[in-house]
Amino acid sequence: MLSDLLPFPIRLDTVLLTGIALWSLALYLGFFPVGEWVMEQLTRWMNFADRSLYTSAEEYERTRKGRESQNAFYASLLSIVPFLGAGGICNWLMELSLGRSWAISVGILACIGCGVYELGRRDGQSID
Repeated sequence: MLSDLLPFPIRLDTVLLTGIALWSLALYLGFFPVGEWVMEQLTRWMNFADRSLYTSAEEYERTRKGRESQNAFYASLLSIVPFLGAGGICNWLMELSLGRSWAISVGILACIGCGVYELGRRDGQSID
């Protein structure tokens, strides 16, 4: 479908994309508090930047709730970007050291391990 629209072929390496996605998910789960912190900082920055665009305080306060919700949504999407970069580096290092198929396999194991870790971390927080 995409090749019908563009005059040149686009080749996607699905194994590379899968490895990056698996490692990114593992890192996002393993370092979830860091992801939350990044999202909070992006939300604060976007709200500050959004406030500087308005000259009228009444107009700003009238539309504030909707814009803050929209900024929180965008910040949650953008907070994934550092983990995608780190996931790409982890996948690349695994491919160099163990080979391509092992990078995917270890990425799956890392996702499972980090998911179990995150569940235990949240359970430990709920007991306190």
